[in-house]
Amino acid sequence: MELNMVIRKANRMDTKKIWDVRIAAIRAQCNGFYEREVIEAWTDDLKGDISDQFMAWVESSFYVAMDDVAIVGSGAINIESGQIDGVFIHPDYMGHGIGRRMMAHLEGLVLSTGLTEIFLDSTLNAAPFYRKCGFNGEAVSTYPSPRGFAIDCVRMTKSIGRNQC
Repeated sequence: MELNMVIRKANRMDTKKIWDVRIAAIRAQCNGFYEREVIEAWTDDLKGDISDQFMAWVESSFYVAMDDVAIVGSGAINIESGQIDGVFIHPDYMGHGIGRRMMAHLEGLVLSTGLTEIFLDSTLNAAPFYRKCGFNGEAVSTYPSPRGFAIDCVRMTKSIGRNQC
């Protein structure tokens, strides 16, 4: 099924919906890859108390995928370093190519910057998806969350302009 979807720059007003998509995606896709306690800490409901730091990050670096009326996915890129982060698709919309379109959009943003490589820290469940998008990386490392817990991840890199997702 082809979705009528657009990707646009996120703004501060999108922060709560981005957070909600993130939580839904983690809860739907990370079971079996991470301990229940880690998933609970990772998706702890902030009861609307989203930090100013997260809102500023959304405003500076995030993009959202929208169907006709709702935000269904997100992704962030640091144009200076080439780091991709925060790529989450709502479970109801997974499998429709939104993740591939978001990755292609984020990669396209750095094509003219002079960077030769982009990178990300993949969750264990998402590493096969990123490999399909041309990223390389196998070694599992630890990502220390600013929220006080750690998760296993795979550091992955990709040369710019090759095998776009």
